Amino acid sequence: MASILIVDDDDAMRDALSEAARDLGYDAHLAASGAEAISLLHAQAIDAALLDLRMPGMEGIEVLKRLRALPNPPPVTVLTAHATAANTIEAMRLGAFDHLTKPIGREEVSRILAGMLAARAAPRAFRSEPEPGGLIGSSEPMRTVQKTIGMLADSNATVLISGETGTGKELVARAIHEHGHRSSRPFIPVNCAAIPAELMESELFGHVRGAFTGAVTDRKGAFREAERGTLFLDEIGDMEIALQAKILRALQERVVTPVGGKAIPVDVRVIAATHRDLKQRVRDGSFREDLFYRLHVVPIHLPALRERIADIVPLAEYFLARAGGAKQLAPEAAARLVRHAWPGNVRELKNAMERAAALVRSDAVNSVDLDFIDETRSATDRAIDWPDEDLPSATSRLEEMLIRRALARSEGNRAEAARLLGIHRQLLYTKMKRYGLDASEDRTQRVGEADIPTGQPSKK
Repeated sequence: MASILIVDDDDAMRDALSEAARDLGYDAHLAASGAEAISLLHAQAIDAALLDLRMPGMEGIEVLKRLRALPNPPPVTVLTAHATAANTIEAMRLGAFDHLTKPIGREEVSRILAGMLAARAAPRAFRSEPEPGGLIGSSEPMRTVQKTIGMLADSNATVLISGETGTGKELVARAIHEHGHRSSRPFIPVNCAAIPAELMESELFGHVRGAFTGAVTDRKGAFREAERGTLFLDEIGDMEIALQAKILRALQERVVTPVGGKAIPVDVRVIAATHRDLKQRVRDGSFREDLFYRLHVVPIHLPALRERIADIVPLAEYFLARAGGAKQLAPEAAARLVRHAWPGNVRELKNAMERAAALVRSDAVNSVDLDFIDETRSATDRAIDWPDEDLPSATSRLEEMLIRRALARSEGNRAEAARLLGIHRQLLYTKMKRYGLDASEDRTQRVGEADIPTGQPSKK
């Protein structure tokens, strides 16, 4: 019988997880603190662990670090009520098997325990020493991106980031650099679409004095400027094919040849990005197939904003806050943002919030204040095409999110929450029951067959 360690300072959560594990045929061992968990790990053979992130005293990340330092450590899944890019990347970088958001049901417990026990039979390499930083977004597509960043940050593997213009590909590249062992060295971005072809070779590889007219001094070039750091080749799909051969040689042999000079070895990690379909460009002969496969070691696809609607309102609030002031999004404004297709992706949303922050004089941004977001839509643009769900479902998710936020801001005072939402208190009660937020479920939400409590939102 496999032994499962469950570490959580919340009694209800710990008991619910242990009940689920035992019902699945596992032997559950419980710890209410990080220190207790470490002691138990030294005394008991453990096959897998479920670890709470935030606990008094020794927090989950510290427990994870100490656990990973043990000989033949068990796989660990980190649990938290509030997943952020920073704690997701940090946990995955330290070697967590997965990073899940509470509440979780029996089916999820069954899946994750089975996965960890399978991994126990074929252990993977783990990393250490996290770095701060992160990306905004808690939707499943973005959490997948964040977990991938955490797992590959410390490697030297070449990464190819794909995604539409404005999705934040450079932000992902910077996160990989900042979370990895090269973070203290330079991050050098080069936009391959913005530099004329005749200057690109010198820009990347440098030149020696007198190599051509105007070369009055030596120049290192981006590869050498990024020595022991990261070189980010943005929009590499627009690079001239003649230069692609030289990029390929630099990647294969780890040497660069300045214009007019001799080959020089380099130690640099390369991250490339493109909004182009590189496979199609390989087929039509405008992109080298061998370079594509050299870049495509670790692919990361960054989803369009319309494919991660759960991130739209948090991103909008973040950009509003960064623009200065203390403006808030009114519920109808948030709903309008979610309905917009955002053809310009995160960049368009950022610009919209900066404009609202500059022009709206009241404390709240209302729907009418966002009329301008439709000005750039062409006749062929259409409303957002919801992925795997219809508009009513998406609207319900937004409504639930706004109710949860109002309850959090009012510290559970329902009258105050109703006032913040601009609705009658009785209507709030009705909607809370619809979303499983009624008084009998303040600390526990039913998911699937099991009652797995959320814990205390302000604490976890």
